[in-house]
Amino acid sequence: MAPPSPAFNRSLSLLDLTLLGFGAVFGSGWLFAASHVAAIVGPASIISWIAGGIAVLFLGLIYCELAAALPEAGGMIRYPAYAHGPLLGALLGFITVIAYSSLISIEIIAARQYAGSWIPGLTANSAGDPTLLGWAVQVAVLSGMLRINISGVKTFALFNNIITIFKFVVPMLVIGVLLLFLHRGNFTTYGFMPFGWQSIEGAVSIGGIIFAYLGLTPIIAVASEVRNPQRTIPIALTLSIFLAAFVYVLLQVAFVGSVPAGMLAAHGWAGIDHLLPLPFHDIAMTLGLGWLGFAVVIDAVVSPTGTGNIYMGSTARIIYAWSRSGTFLPWFGHLDPRHGVPRRAAFLTFGLGVFWMLPFPSWEALIGVVSSALIMSYAFAPVAAAALRHAAPGLARPFRVTCIRVMGPVSFMIASLIVFWSGWHTLSWLLSVQLLFGIIFLAIRALRGTGNTGEDFRSSAWVLAYFAGMLVLSACGTFEGYAIMAHPFDDMMVVIFAGLIFVWGEHVAHRDMQLPDVTADTPQAMTPDTVIANEPVVSL
Repeated sequence: MAPPSPAFNRSLSLLDLTLLGFGAVFGSGWLFAASHVAAIVGPASIISWIAGGIAVLFLGLIYCELAAALPEAGGMIRYPAYAHGPLLGALLGFITVIAYSSLISIEIIAARQYAGSWIPGLTANSAGDPTLLGWAVQVAVLSGMLRINISGVKTFALFNNIITIFKFVVPMLVIGVLLLFLHRGNFTTYGFMPFGWQSIEGAVSIGGIIFAYLGLTPIIAVASEVRNPQRTIPIALTLSIFLAAFVYVLLQVAFVGSVPAGMLAAHGWAGIDHLLPLPFHDIAMTLGLGWLGFAVVIDAVVSPTGTGNIYMGSTARIIYAWSRSGTFLPWFGHLDPRHGVPRRAAFLTFGLGVFWMLPFPSWEALIGVVSSALIMSYAFAPVAAAALRHAAPGLARPFRVTCIRVMGPVSFMIASLIVFWSGWHTLSWLLSVQLLFGIIFLAIRALRGTGNTGEDFRSSAWVLAYFAGMLVLSACGTFEGYAIMAHPFDDMMVVIFAGLIFVWGEHVAHRDMQLPDVTADTPQAMTPDTVIANEPVVSL
């Protein structure tokens, strides 16, 4: 009798998953974004953090429904593939692996930049680029992450729990101390919103806010390793968002309120990110709180490193899911029989992490591109959820979003706006690459006679139209575009366009859809009346 195939170990508890989600959300964003966002928006940056939290919560609730119904490793690329066929699976695999693998490097770079404020020889210049020694330290940290991730999910969870608890304590200490130095005049003297409403939109997209919030999908990536996933995933995901939003908003209030008045006298909030590039460390030192600055540096090294470690595990599972979907090299769809982890995919993740560190980028140099790629990987979940409601109404949904008819399109519109706010300079090549990838993928499948080419095109043509339309809107808009459309009419056009694309995508689910048995990792045919599990439904 043949030995059983390797399987993921279902050992993650609600606490493990909540700390994983919060740990993924709470990485380098809090260390850099406060001054960067304040320079873009001023005190109204508080509104930007609230708006970003609401946007991510909407997307998170959609993921709750999908992940509770289909708790699979790398689910964020599998759900759209189930709903709309192989093109979307391949496309999201491509986008997500690029975004996540570069995120690992961004977090390590952030840790090295902060460490460089105390350890000479790690940072080469004011832009934050590393020296050769700094780059070697980054690679050494990445190697340590690889070791943790190939040792099994229990080791991974224990390490993450310890790190996440530590990195929650320090920000709360920073909030408590800086609020003692609060200057109420900082919120009004130079205007609460000195750069207008449009600055709030830009801050959400390219100011680091959406980047700081987008840590939801690591929870989805490990869904196959969660105990009682139908209940645990929705609770952990929503708790992570609320906890992160609470801390981020308080941090921004503390930063805005504690900036010494003399720093704002010359130019107001413009350029505050250059005066305080490492915001909470620099402001602590300015206020004579050396001990607090040291605590921030310690957390600034630990916090991004912990988040980077989470994304290394998530990227490996996404590569595994991409391989299992049949649109990536099958060699990576293998689990290590001893530890139940995608070991081969973890080594590929390590190689990608090293690659992203080769150009010696700083945190701010990568953040706009990665934020755009990340939100793009989130954007298609609402369409997939709506399409599955039509095509597989009998699929058991232990967590059911009762207002999906409203929340689905609204979530897609919000995600599209955030993509649009990234600006023409980023989207001109990011969307073009994805559009070209989609066309080449369909052409290769047609030439090889692989699958049902006509059905593949019918169910995914809306994606290509979406990329092309967003390119045109970005070029015509006011966010680094040619301003053919004035603001806010460009925003309104994006909302209308996204709504039309959503309706299109909702009604063209792939006719050859196959959904998996949640008790196994093997796909099986799914008819509209099939019920996978007999779980109680939690509605929202």
